[in-house]
Amino acid sequence: MTPARRTSGLSRRHFALALPSALLASGCASHQGTGRPGDPIVLTLLSHYASGVLKEALQGPVDEWNAGHDRVKVQTKAVEFTDLLTTFMVRQAAGQGADILHPYCLWNGQLVQAGVLRPAPREHAEEITRGYSKASVDAASVGGQVYGYPTEVQTYALYYNKRLLREAGIGGPPRTWRELEETAYRTAKRDRYGNTLVQGFGLSTADDSTTVGQTLALLNAAGGRFVAENGRSTAIDSPAGRAVFDLEHRLVVRGASAPGVNVYKAFRSGQVAMAVSAGWWTGSLKALMGKDYRDVGVAPLPLPEADGERATLATGFMLGVNTASKHPRAAWEFLRWLNTEKVKVKSAGEGGKATRMSSLQVSVGSLTGRADDMRGLLGTHSDANLRPFLDALAYSVPEPNVPGAQQAKSLLRKNIEALWTGQQSVDQALRTTRRQVDREVSRSW
Repeated sequence: MTPARRTSGLSRRHFALALPSALLASGCASHQGTGRPGDPIVLTLLSHYASGVLKEALQGPVDEWNAGHDRVKVQTKAVEFTDLLTTFMVRQAAGQGADILHPYCLWNGQLVQAGVLRPAPREHAEEITRGYSKASVDAASVGGQVYGYPTEVQTYALYYNKRLLREAGIGGPPRTWRELEETAYRTAKRDRYGNTLVQGFGLSTADDSTTVGQTLALLNAAGGRFVAENGRSTAIDSPAGRAVFDLEHRLVVRGASAPGVNVYKAFRSGQVAMAVSAGWWTGSLKALMGKDYRDVGVAPLPLPEADGERATLATGFMLGVNTASKHPRAAWEFLRWLNTEKVKVKSAGEGGKATRMSSLQVSVGSLTGRADDMRGLLGTHSDANLRPFLDALAYSVPEPNVPGAQQAKSLLRKNIEALWTGQQSVDQALRTTRRQVDREVSRSW
């Protein structure tokens, strides 16, 4: 599922500039340079960090590497996020793949199956396993084999509007699903014509990440999973899956949720009391809401029962090495330098250190799976709304990244939206999702 990052209601990745067609035609050779003896190797790194703060944030450490290394240079290339998977596959087939790839972890099974990603050497795999949260490592792995260094990680939690809850006589965020429903119904408002003024709980069909991400976060909180452990069937029609679909259906039918409303715009306008989203949203809300941001709170996802075990969804990206790279050792060494070598960071306090990648992600309002880095970089004086996302690194569950995961996600979204709009009952949505997703993930193997 495509993890959304929004600024003014739009995914930040959609600000990326498309790669010129002439460059696509000529391709990114797996290594560039004159080929003369003594000339440096030039590794290419292909990502979606194509414009704005993302491009600048990545270029900083790349320039630092290039200034300090004569034998190996790194050149960045980028395409829009929506074109990234296709670009990986097409360029690989044409023999034009980049040395270093920055895929969305949901695609890892497909990329491994297609022979695009190179397994991490043992020493790198050990470093990754030691240094990152379990969810991050699992997301960067396929079949138990680590394929890259986790970069951006997003966990999910409950955003709520303190003012709206207070006006409804509610003292704090819900801790259980029963409290969530009660809060949603008490805070929801409609005018005399039935038009929604305030959603108690924001369900939204804005994009894949919103529709599917919030549902899978609730599914994980209920102890369920979207894809079974064997990766060849869905587990959505479990008791946990049914409970989530039932919950969302009730919220829509009873008027507490209006999926046709853009939750990102409505929340910052004070028209949504609660919503489930990822941590990137915190920085966006802070920038857009001004003094009204003081009304925003974040809490762990409510659980079906108060004594349940916490869980939520984690999405992420990783940096890996192409099987076609002629200089894999040099590529892995660059990735080690970027992702594991710790340097002094002013924002981490006196003597504080963090990896370059962790500093990069925090600078653009994101997290990595290195909890030690995150605690130092965020510090005790950082926005309190970031802490629940950092805490969730310890109990989050990664998206399934089996070969058919991208299509399975798209199928799930269609059925969730059919449920919300009354085109399918809970039974029909579960049954259809099971049939379609089982066919897709079993075929992909």
